[in-house]
Amino acid sequence: MFVSIDQEQYQIIEEPYYKEVHDEISLFEAAYAARLPMMVKGPTGCGKSRFIEYMAWRLQRPLISVACNEDMTASDLVGRFLLDKDGTKWQDGPLTTAARMGAICYLDEVVEARQDTTVVIHPLTDHRRTLPLDKKGELLHAHPDFLLVISYNPGYQSSMKDLKQSTKQRFGALDFSYPDRDLEIEIVAHESGVSTEMAGKLVSIAERSRNLKGHGLDEGLSTRMLIYAGSLIEKGIEPLAACSVALVRPITDDPDMRDALDAAVTTFF
Repeated sequence: MFVSIDQEQYQIIEEPYYKEVHDEISLFEAAYAARLPMMVKGPTGCGKSRFIEYMAWRLQRPLISVACNEDMTASDLVGRFLLDKDGTKWQDGPLTTAARMGAICYLDEVVEARQDTTVVIHPLTDHRRTLPLDKKGELLHAHPDFLLVISYNPGYQSSMKDLKQSTKQRFGALDFSYPDRDLEIEIVAHESGVSTEMAGKLVSIAERSRNLKGHGLDEGLSTRMLIYAGSLIEKGIEPLAACSVALVRPITDDPDMRDALDAAVTTFF
């Protein structure tokens, strides 16, 4: 028996803007049809979260997103008893809510959570599709439409902060990266409102920064950062100042690296 939950607050009404890079849409649709849990992997700001929003809209399923962090406990995901004037009452966590209503539950940057926290998802990601609510004494059987999706950035992982193999092997996976040049220009222009010519200059700066990955930068400039810079330019900020605020200063504090990125910016502006 499934509990009736107000889904409207989790439903994505308007179509999110998303441009397909490869064949990720059809692959995700097939995974959803098979109820195969999915992980999306790729650098920060490359469109992973937007893709999941788009797929939730396309599949007409509610979406419950959780930004994972190192302080997150299993109770934060599953739920807990709370005290009020009438005594104690159980409050479902986001994972439990999604499993009850048949939503897509998206755990963003899942490796930021402790491994003893992420292990609670295991029964939901195999043939059982159940979630034990030990504190409540309930074994929750997931709604037939429920799907679990996780994301992380492989470039930031270490042996001390990575998913266990017992977790990884429960998911299908899609690799994400920054779009090809022409597509990235189209995305930046659409999302920020700048001209295609201006978007092309921003993408050229990003391409140079991405060549510095592993040579002073952990990551190159993301598509999201280019959209931020374009948005400032569209609001009337001079391109040099906009790039300094949205591109160079956020990504590094190293003086030499800032000089190198500033030089790349001045090449185009």
